[in-house]
Amino acid sequence: MDGDTLYTIGELSRRTGLAVRTIRFYSDAGVVPPTGRTEAGYRLYDLDAVARLDLVRTLRDLGVDLATVQRVLAREVTIPEVAGAHAEALDVQIQTLRLRRAVLRAVAKRGSSPEEMELMHKLAQLSDEERRRIIGDFIDEVFGDLDVHPEFAAKMRAGMPDLPDDPEPEQVDAWVELAELVQDAGFKARIREMMEQQTAEIARNEAPDDMQGLVEVTRDKVRGAQEAGIEPGSPEARPVLDEIVAAYANAYRKADTAEFRLDLLKRMEIGNDPRAERYWHLLAIINGWPQMPSLSPLFAWFIAALRAHA
Repeated sequence: MDGDTLYTIGELSRRTGLAVRTIRFYSDAGVVPPTGRTEAGYRLYDLDAVARLDLVRTLRDLGVDLATVQRVLAREVTIPEVAGAHAEALDVQIQTLRLRRAVLRAVAKRGSSPEEMELMHKLAQLSDEERRRIIGDFIDEVFGDLDVHPEFAAKMRAGMPDLPDDPEPEQVDAWVELAELVQDAGFKARIREMMEQQTAEIARNEAPDDMQGLVEVTRDKVRGAQEAGIEPGSPEARPVLDEIVAAYANAYRKADTAEFRLDLLKRMEIGNDPRAERYWHLLAIINGWPQMPSLSPLFAWFIAALRAHA
């Protein structure tokens, strides 16, 4: 009967497609021990050895180490347990390879130096928790013990980088830039100044009634002026400026005086740092959020007009 057939190592090699030296290695390691030997001392194997070799080859092709293969054959662990553990390990390897690919594509696109490439790779490999901690540390530092507006504080803490498992080069670029930005002393000092100004306004009960409404007024009026080709320092800019300032004076419950305009100029200069808008722009790239139109150039026009006509 076929079940009683014994095979020499050469015959087993031809039946399984494995090299003789490979079968001999597995045999010496005790993974596929011989069933017996010929009178001349040559090893003989039965059909069980064929089945074991097929299983060993499959597991090894899947990346399972030899020690684990031996445990499977000894029934110390089950194949489903081994498969589950290796699937999880492969998930980690795949994610790492995807990050490396994204970093390499970003480097190829921007022509990074070796030092910048190393920095990009290190930052991209940070875990979600580590990325959130970098942003969380920045928020804690700039907020400190300030009594900022609850909605704004909640927005800041909710806006965390969530780099996908298979990021695009632009997302890697954005994450690297964001990580550098939030660790920049000048940027942190400016955001802290913005927070202090907001806190002081709240404490004096001087916060505007509808900040979003003021943003929309500024956007609409300045955009109209720019489309008409009106420069901020020109005489034609004054009536546009007067309309915008009137809206701010009403929101701040103040009279439109020279003193108010100078104070408003100072507020705008502190609040319109392009890096603050860039912070949210980078987060949007990383997280795949819709991009909002840039308002910084519009407020820059408003600031220039205030300087010229204050």
